[in-house]
Amino acid sequence: MNLMSSTLLTEDAGVPFHELQAEQIRLFREAWAAAGHQREPRVSVSRSIFALVEDRDRAYFGRGNQANDQVGYLDAQTKAIFGRSYAAEPDVLVKELAGDTAIQAADTLLLTVPNQLGVDYNAHAIESILKYVAPELGWR
Repeated sequence: MNLMSSTLLTEDAGVPFHELQAEQIRLFREAWAAAGHQREPRVSVSRSIFALVEDRDRAYFGRGNQANDQVGYLDAQTKAIFGRSYAAEPDVLVKELAGDTAIQAADTLLLTVPNQLGVDYNAHAIESILKYVAPELGWR
């Protein structure tokens, strides 16, 4: 058993999403250890991350309207916080992602991509992260 945490939590404690998620990871690892498991569990988080390296990226994601967490309701009783998307020039992304405490706490980062934009664009989006952002953050 491992933990995979996405970009939605059904709580809003008035702190940034990534801090709530980092706390979730900490509590999971503590419970895992308290249960006496012998191996370390893997933890992954997902993020929408887009390096703005060409005009097409800026047209799709350069409006800056996803730069903050969103709080809303899944239904009449369920309040939730949705983690922000990251979309910026690579040097800005590096700074923003370095401050995401849940990414720092996780073993694996899963990139979410918009399948409606097609395989070619998604390959470009992932390649841009691998080429311009990941090396600066020491990701492998």
